[in-house]
Amino acid sequence: MSSRAESQTIYAAGLVQGIALVTFPAASTILTAPGSYALSSSQYGAMFIPQVITAVTTSLLGASLGRRFGGKQVYLAGLAGDLAAMVLLIASHFVATDRPVAYPLLLAATACLGAGFGLTVPSINTFTAAFHPAAVDRSVLMLNALLGLGTALAPVFVTIFVSLGFWLGLPILAAALLVILFAVSLRLPLRAESAVGPVEEPRPAQEKRPAQEPHPPQSARQTRTPVPAQFWVFAGFAVLYGFCETMNGNWSQLDLESLKASATQASLALTVFWAMTTAGRVLFAVIARWFPSRLAYHLLPFLLAGVFVMIAVLPAGTPGLGILAFALAGLGCSALLPLTISFGQEKLTTISAGVAGGIIAFYQIGYGIAAFGVGPLHSAGITLPTVFGISAAVAVAMGLLSFAVAHHRPSPASLHPRPTGSAALQPQPRAVSTGQ
Repeated sequence: MSSRAESQTIYAAGLVQGIALVTFPAASTILTAPGSYALSSSQYGAMFIPQVITAVTTSLLGASLGRRFGGKQVYLAGLAGDLAAMVLLIASHFVATDRPVAYPLLLAATACLGAGFGLTVPSINTFTAAFHPAAVDRSVLMLNALLGLGTALAPVFVTIFVSLGFWLGLPILAAALLVILFAVSLRLPLRAESAVGPVEEPRPAQEKRPAQEPHPPQSARQTRTPVPAQFWVFAGFAVLYGFCETMNGNWSQLDLESLKASATQASLALTVFWAMTTAGRVLFAVIARWFPSRLAYHLLPFLLAGVFVMIAVLPAGTPGLGILAFALAGLGCSALLPLTISFGQEKLTTISAGVAGGIIAFYQIGYGIAAFGVGPLHSAGITLPTVFGISAAVAVAMGLLSFAVAHHRPSPASLHPRPTGSAALQPQPRAVSTGQ
């Protein structure tokens, strides 16, 4: 099959991965409903701990697994993880009222989803860049837009299926799409180096390419470089961002329900959050020539802090304002994570190949803090609006830290960083081109 088929398949994988990723938060009202799984806030939050552990692990190990088994095998393993998550979620439905059985199935499902995310997303970014070497920035932006579209569609689908009295339709649909995607992908070669040419690593403008660069000795390639102290500033920002994003992504529906919004309105809030997150990334990429992305990087955390305060003071019976607030929260989150990776790749040159994997790992830690930590607070009697109000301080801290991340740095050449062949925190030999 042609490289065009490969490219279209990888784009489809981004869309399906987005749907699978948000399936559990989209079903939060089902998972906590008294007549269904009846999970407490603490149990709902703890459900995501296995997802964080496996996502962090696979994000850091993905590059070494790719070198050992090949990019296609890692990508297929990621799809298999996503599919296993959906199958386990479907199975848990039939024992939903038997908590000692259902809850372990949910934990296993989120663990599989974390592994699927950690293996699939870096793989499809690398493949996309390789299949479009003359338009890497545009292709990666399109892939991430499709991934974001999937995250926005998941709550829409769950609303439709709930209205039909069959919420299980969402994981069944995701599982069916994953089976089709796996079968199609299995037949494709999916070799990055065989697409249309190798992907060239971007070099600083002032650096001149030597006529020929000798390959370093084997011992040099295997020697690890210490992680620069500056990396931990980026890591800290990623933790804070992961917390802020997850407050919206995992707790928005339950927050609106506490304000007496309907299940449909709560799902719409989650939909507009992810839709605006995706639209904001596209918007800031398009207007970067007139509105420097570095300026957006400094302003967006403070916008997010203001939105958290707005959510905290929303009166009951105002679902429209709640939906608007979460739409603004999506805009506030939009460009922050990709810009953090872009700044890191340009500033931390000694480990530039491993910056993306490292930052994503710490982002997942922030995800875990918000996903799990809020549950016990809520169970202890602290309302979700109060937690959102406290989260404003986290967003302010993130805004202040943005000046340390982007201190005296020009705006990155691209809002979406170019994928590299490695996601481990170790140096890679500089070469004229790479196959992945």
